[in-house]
Amino acid sequence: MKRNQTVILTLFLTLISLFDGYAQKKKNNAPVFAEVVYEGKDKIYETNPLKEGEFYNPLLQGCYPDPAITRKGDDYFMVVSSFVMFPGVPIFHSKDLVNWTQIGHVLDRNSQLKVQDAGISMGIYAPDIKYNPYNDTFYMITTQFAGGFGNIVVKTKDPFQGWSDPIKMKFDGIDPGLFFDEDGKAYVVHNDAPNEGEERYNGHRVIKIWEYDLENDQVVAGTDKIIVDGGVDPSKNPIWIEAPHLYKKNGAYYLMCAEGGTGDNHSEVIFKSDSPTGPFIPAPSNPILTQRYFGDERSYKVDWAGHADLVLGPDDKYYGVFLGVRPNEKNRVNTGRETFILPVDWSGEWPVFENGLIPMGPKLKMPEGVTEVKYGKDGFFPNGNFVYTEKFDSKDLDYRWIGLRGPREDFISFVKGGLQINPFATNIKEVKPTSTLFYRQQHQNFSFTTKLTYQPQSDKDLAGITCVQSEAFNYVFGVTKVGNDHVLVLQRTEGKGMGRNRQINSQILASTKVDLSKPLTLQVKANGDEYEFGYAVAGGEIQNLGGKVSGDILSTNVAGGFTGNMLGLYATTSNDAIVK
Repeated sequence: MKRNQTVILTLFLTLISLFDGYAQKKKNNAPVFAEVVYEGKDKIYETNPLKEGEFYNPLLQGCYPDPAITRKGDDYFMVVSSFVMFPGVPIFHSKDLVNWTQIGHVLDRNSQLKVQDAGISMGIYAPDIKYNPYNDTFYMITTQFAGGFGNIVVKTKDPFQGWSDPIKMKFDGIDPGLFFDEDGKAYVVHNDAPNEGEERYNGHRVIKIWEYDLENDQVVAGTDKIIVDGGVDPSKNPIWIEAPHLYKKNGAYYLMCAEGGTGDNHSEVIFKSDSPTGPFIPAPSNPILTQRYFGDERSYKVDWAGHADLVLGPDDKYYGVFLGVRPNEKNRVNTGRETFILPVDWSGEWPVFENGLIPMGPKLKMPEGVTEVKYGKDGFFPNGNFVYTEKFDSKDLDYRWIGLRGPREDFISFVKGGLQINPFATNIKEVKPTSTLFYRQQHQNFSFTTKLTYQPQSDKDLAGITCVQSEAFNYVFGVTKVGNDHVLVLQRTEGKGMGRNRQINSQILASTKVDLSKPLTLQVKANGDEYEFGYAVAGGEIQNLGGKVSGDILSTNVAGGFTGNMLGLYATTSNDAIVK
């Protein structure tokens, strides 16, 4: 009996050893990215160097839209939309409104963010952050179009230390914002559809207000009231009144909203009342911020300005953060909606964005008392033209690196030689978590270069670079196996149609055999709307593959949606970029 047990135990241990060896072999076959170098080199920064007392606008380059801001003492905290990026809701900290550090993400756990089966422009919309001095608590309220959440709120005593799990709000609509009054009462304002049967035209929306119960973190049933119906001038059928924020100054209540839709007609408008529940009267000077009146021939074009939030600055002057876009030479938006700032003149009855109704420039004067720009130093976000090098030699991955629909930690490992991506059996075109580590495109002219060590085993294996505007609009530039050869392939994917009727068409633009006995250098670069993909073998000169290709599918103009182009380190075992 003992002999039989010994034989069985030996056989069992042998099987475990074989399985471990197989698993290790598979893991060793995962691609390793040695480093990434991102370089931004836009002409606007070359021709407009900073002088003493100046800083660059936008504050945050690339896809950082829908900013909201709050202040506690000398500390400013700002959040932006993140859609299905994981972790979600980047949060930034500043002491002066000029120099910003990213301190993390508000929604960084699976229990907070359930976007695993949502399209790229779903998920988290328009977060609002507010500090309540009456209970010394920070709140972030947002709409999560995924996971059955809807409108949610999370809170914390310390934004540096993480946030609570979400509390689902009992109201519909989007773009909720919180307001804490001087008497300790709290309110939620948000965009919603008109009452049933009262919709007058396509794009007709309303702003509602609710009382908010701070003890139970929930709106008070039956307190909802429409405080804006349609917009500033209902007789003109204004569209998409949204992104409301409520403020109090000199005993009066001000309601600021975006109007016109997030596009060419985008603007910011303001209303006033003696009560938080209205009636609200629009300012005679509306809009107080827009770039819609100007042509396409501006030397520096900022457009789609709106979706703003106000805060009192370090110089006791008001400032407004808002989204805008910087189209390329073909008027296409590849960098997405970015975060801008302008001073706000509120010396009179109504606030007005200073120079917010004339063409915007790339620089601003720093707030009084601010003496230094710290771009790229001591953890502060870079701005203007810069080079960012990531060697992947620390397990504290920079917050700028994100996943799609799931945690980065599910597919990355830090190994000798760099960052290993353990591939999912998921293609970049699927609405699922992908094994892709992304960095936002932040310039119109840029290069993104990495070194890859990899040995694909079949034509289903692929690793390399991807440029993604969405699951239906992207480029893939990676190494796979064809027969006994290793082949570098460039694939373009473009969707046709919408919703369930959408067809996704992919085309192999170019391919070439490569030697993978040494690390392979891969690069994507752009000059405005023209993108180029290149490679180098064994440290040689970078060679172009596929010529110059259009960035059209990497723009919101063609792809739709709300994100900007994202540059990814990609691996999959479900490759479909197959060379015949």
